[in-house]
Amino acid sequence: MDQKAVSPVAPEAKSARQPLRQEVVDGIKSYILRNKLRPGDPLPTESALCEALGASRSSVREAIRILTALDIVEVRHGHGTYVGRLSMSALVESLTFRGLLSPDDDFQVMADLIEVRELFERGMAERLVEALDTEQIDRLQGHVDVMREAGAGKGHGFVDADRSFHALLVAPLGNDLIGQLSAAFWDVYVIVAPHLDVFTHEHEAATIAQHQRIVDAARARDAVEFAEALSEHYEPVRRRIAEARARR
Repeated sequence: MDQKAVSPVAPEAKSARQPLRQEVVDGIKSYILRNKLRPGDPLPTESALCEALGASRSSVREAIRILTALDIVEVRHGHGTYVGRLSMSALVESLTFRGLLSPDDDFQVMADLIEVRELFERGMAERLVEALDTEQIDRLQGHVDVMREAGAGKGHGFVDADRSFHALLVAPLGNDLIGQLSAAFWDVYVIVAPHLDVFTHEHEAATIAQHQRIVDAARARDAVEFAEALSEHYEPVRRRIAEARARR
């Protein structure tokens, strides 16, 4: 990007208590918005940002570190600084870390994520059964088959197959937020699972049957049955979390 094109950031009302680093962070975000930059677009050099923002190199570097952690900018060493993916990675990291910090919060985080995930999947049942193509439905069936083999003691990867199943289920929506929240559920699940009651053979059998019902409904293009199958799938999970919280 031509440094000559970098214009000074218009001054905004500032509070004497506002940390300088936050002013620089806001200035970089304002630059991205004002220039309508997209993920992957280059940002000005460090020296150009210092001049445009009227800030020191240390302040700009600290602001870049903060924005990198939020995935708003991306530093490519040897190449420069670019607009980041603007993903929800910071939220996902915060949710999983919250579960690690507090033995009580982990149940609440997981319960909240289950509710959100079910709302997404059930609320978009009609769109999902229309969007899933035959190949994707066959792949969903493949994940159920892996779960069935693992449940019968003939293989491994029950949880991984379950995770892949739900990731694939919402993939046709093309919604990154839904996909990342679904991934967050599994990250938190790894933390919470040891505190839940033992996952018995009966639980496995019921989980497999519920996933099979979801696949069958998708193949039949039956949105009503699809939504009901999802409800049946999530209800036992919510019950196990509530029972674990009550025991604690």
